[in-house]
Amino acid sequence: MRSAGRRRTAALLLVPLVTALALLVPSFDADGPDARTMGPALSSDAAFTHPGVLVDRDQLDALREHVTAGRQPWLKAYLAMRDSVYGSYRYRAEPHETVVCPAGDLRGRGCAEERADALAAYTQALLFTVTGERRHAEKARQIMDAWSATLRRHTGEKAALQAGWTGSVWARAAEIVRHTPGAGWPAARVRGFEDMLRTVHLPQVTSSDPDFTGTWDLVATDAVISVAVFLEDRRAFDHALERFRERVPAYFYLEEDGPVPLTVPGSGVDGPQRMASYWFGQTTYRDGVSQETCRSFRHVGASLAATAHIAETAWHQGVDLYGGSEDRLAAALALHARHELGERAPEWLCGGRVERNLGPHLEVALHHLEERRGRPVPAAHELAARARPAGTDDLFTAWETLTHAGAPAG
Repeated sequence: MRSAGRRRTAALLLVPLVTALALLVPSFDADGPDARTMGPALSSDAAFTHPGVLVDRDQLDALREHVTAGRQPWLKAYLAMRDSVYGSYRYRAEPHETVVCPAGDLRGRGCAEERADALAAYTQALLFTVTGERRHAEKARQIMDAWSATLRRHTGEKAALQAGWTGSVWARAAEIVRHTPGAGWPAARVRGFEDMLRTVHLPQVTSSDPDFTGTWDLVATDAVISVAVFLEDRRAFDHALERFRERVPAYFYLEEDGPVPLTVPGSGVDGPQRMASYWFGQTTYRDGVSQETCRSFRHVGASLAATAHIAETAWHQGVDLYGGSEDRLAAALALHARHELGERAPEWLCGGRVERNLGPHLEVALHHLEERRGRPVPAAHELAARARPAGTDDLFTAWETLTHAGAPAG
């Protein structure tokens, strides 16, 4: 399989001028070694790169090299992953035919089990990458095969969010196992897993609502692009690109947007009162503020992670989504990391009271900004360094110090 680190799109897509202007993405030198498609879709003659969901072959090779050489922080990150509940050889899947996820914090039925099992499959896939031990691949396959043979539907008010959290992680695990020599996943079982993602997860996460909170929509879009790559589904892939380009500018504010935030096309958020309510009481808009800053930093962290996951997966497929979003990501990382580190919130920001808990969500965005672009984000860098190795949020983010800290630029 071709690595995203070696694969490059030969030239920019030719797109109509109106479409190009709407993309909010700076142009690249098409003759340069890092030229990527900037149009609204994947080129019709471009092959999907595998593995290419969040991580590519160069990144997987690099993390294995770091760990086997005993380098930090990768060795510490690997040991934390290996010794987690998800890394156990004795891990047992608990598949459900119907996963019921109600609103709020109610437990539901099968929700926590599916999330845990997806993370376990991904963990075992990464362990197989590092160690080459076949039993890790077998464990990942056992978990995925158990769910694909059982799961038929997600229901409840949070069904789409559940499908988003798990769809992205299932696809990450499946990409690695399917496209790593020696994993031994039979073709018939692969097709069964494809069917599960196509018929159970994808319908939930492709139905969009412009008035969703940003976290919900970005998590769903992360799942769409991840599943699309695994299935080689161009229509779903292009759908994810479009949703990203609509949602991200409406979620992370920059002063260049004007006196009030942008909105997703078709949104019912209009007028100052509805805008303030949608932004959880925030009425002063400055660089880096997000739609959910005054809800909780935990939601902002998840949105930063999902945004970076989507852009990173697109990057591995030769499409640059980062370009039009780097200023927003950098501003949001800088603002929230400063306050996460203890800086007092000013009165204009959430009335001077913020709920801190960004979580293990910074590594992918930092990797792109600092290591690809050479763009320092000091507060976020300090916060990530203090928290390393980043573990898992038990939802859809896992082991990103291992996979992305110091990863090849690609």
